[in-house]
Amino acid sequence: MSHPDDQTFFADRGFGLTIGFGNAPALIVVDLIHGFTDPNMPLGSDLTTVLDQTNRLIDGCRPGQVPVFFTSVAYDEANLEDAGIWALKQRGAQTLRAGSDAVRLDARLHARAGDPLLVKKYASCFFGTDLLSRLVARGVDTLLIAGCTTSGCVRATAVDAVQSGIRPMVVRECVGDRSAAAHTQSLFDLQAKYADVVGIDAALAYLRARCT
Repeated sequence: MSHPDDQTFFADRGFGLTIGFGNAPALIVVDLIHGFTDPNMPLGSDLTTVLDQTNRLIDGCRPGQVPVFFTSVAYDEANLEDAGIWALKQRGAQTLRAGSDAVRLDARLHARAGDPLLVKKYASCFFGTDLLSRLVARGVDTLLIAGCTTSGCVRATAVDAVQSGIRPMVVRECVGDRSAAAHTQSLFDLQAKYADVVGIDAALAYLRARCT
């Protein structure tokens, strides 16, 4: 958890400046799969509010034909060799078996047939996938980020986005974590150094403006 004076400390030193929205957005919905949204699963937690807010964001993308990407994490090898040494860090990775219900998108999401689904092995949605190529091909300069977890895959994706020259916009109400403390600290850190943490209303207003 950040110290009460951290906001002032960082601001005085020029952290947390605004990147701003660009001209060509896409949305990525990170890992809102049953393995993470079912509280009874080892890696799961109750993300009902995050799902509801993410659906507002997805719906806001449709009128302007803003690309919506979804991601999942799935492992094919019985011994989890395709998870590498990351599997040594968390037993719950064993539940993310390819073809299982755990790796399927939560049925509550407003996903459509034809929406791209990227299957990854590690935290960042850029690592080991063709996400960057897809964004470049579409001329995307702004990536709205929703999903879970704030301290894990959301954070890693935002960092890789900014390192790839794409504006990461983490939508506050649309991301969640198993730990409230980790969620809060990660949003602080992202806003300070890597991304713009924006509200859902600001993100929807940005999307609406593109349709006028």
